[in-house]
Amino acid sequence: MAVFARPRQALAVAGVLGLALSVTACGTGDDKSSDKADSAECAAYEKYQGNDGKKVTIYSSIRDIEADRLDESWKQFEDCTGIEIDHEGSGEFEAQLGVRVDGGNAPDLAFIPQPGLVKRFADAGKLKAASADTKAMAEQNYSADWLKYGTVNGQFYGAPLGSNVKSFVWYSPKTFKEKGWTVPTTWDELIALSDKIAASGTKPWCAGIESQDATGWPATDWVEDLMLRTQTPEVYDQWTTHGIPFNDPKVAEAVDKAGTILKNEKYVNGGFGGVKSISTTSFQEAGTPITTGKCALHRQASFYANQWPQGTKVAEDGDVFAFYFPAIDPAKGKPVLGGGEFVAAFADRPEVQAVQTYLASGEYANSRAKIGDWVSANKQLDLANVPNPVDKLSVQILQDQKSVFRFDGSDLMPAAVGTGTFWKGMIDWINGKDTATVLQGIESSWPK
Repeated sequence: MAVFARPRQALAVAGVLGLALSVTACGTGDDKSSDKADSAECAAYEKYQGNDGKKVTIYSSIRDIEADRLDESWKQFEDCTGIEIDHEGSGEFEAQLGVRVDGGNAPDLAFIPQPGLVKRFADAGKLKAASADTKAMAEQNYSADWLKYGTVNGQFYGAPLGSNVKSFVWYSPKTFKEKGWTVPTTWDELIALSDKIAASGTKPWCAGIESQDATGWPATDWVEDLMLRTQTPEVYDQWTTHGIPFNDPKVAEAVDKAGTILKNEKYVNGGFGGVKSISTTSFQEAGTPITTGKCALHRQASFYANQWPQGTKVAEDGDVFAFYFPAIDPAKGKPVLGGGEFVAAFADRPEVQAVQTYLASGEYANSRAKIGDWVSANKQLDLANVPNPVDKLSVQILQDQKSVFRFDGSDLMPAAVGTGTFWKGMIDWINGKDTATVLQGIESSWPK
């Protein structure tokens, strides 16, 4: 589950004028132009000139302080191009976006966190294909693993924006140092460490999958991470698209591998109880026993950095930090599970294409990263501009050429399965139902 969540087309004449008049493009003319930054600061935005006075609307699930940071991140672009970006964030984004589109009131752009939703709008003929400039910008800055999620039936619709990494295990550097424990780099080392901690009388793992109407999603992330570690990326893709049935032996292998930790009474659930307590422990609270020494390890995404108690230092030498969830066979590469948003367009006016292109650029990625608490898979993102230690680690993993990225599986599946029977099935599994029965139930629910 994604919890949270470009390229340009300038008119030829506008492009010529932008170059010819670069001295005046960013500082002279009417009152609005006089507010723009000087020409040196605007040099990076020359390619987007020619749309002064135009407005572009954006709709997303990003609200509150994160929305304020968005507004700040593109302010210089607005000042230099004269394009006004009007962003609206909503807690009912997924439901309301469809209502708006069907009602003829679609936004110009939307930040969509589910590739499946991008496909749905594309298949319905609602989305506009990305411009050639947008596609070129995206291909320059993102890996093929990412680009395919913005592509439907061979047509490219939108580049990624923000990202998150889910393949993390949280721990306490302070406790590890005191106990003489070493951060594991292989699966075998992870299990050996778990056994060592369990032998000391402490439950090594803590977990929680309660999330109100979305209860179950953290367990699906475990299965997805283990699918990437027990199978090839191609098999993972077959699984998420129903190329293999949900109850295929390969899927059962991944679920049972997750069970060697999640359903192991010697390992869980530190600070809360036994295995079944996982289903009633909220995902927000699930890792907090690490700060009191009641558990040592918690598998959760990069965004969990915001869930620690106030005053907790999140850093390599702090109270808590994270390490990469190790691969089972490092020879197969570095599997990375994650999520993110995609910038999809419902309009193709020149100013909309200019904004869509800009949001796929290295300039935008670095502008947003400097403000803090943001991760992107953009190859042009400079680590020096990423202040948060966990975000920096996330970017390093995303930019690692050995990394094999795959999107959160439940966000790729049909909603009836991904956010329906898969979530519910994992609750039943944690509460004692066997793997075969759970997987058969999910398989039976897949839309025919």
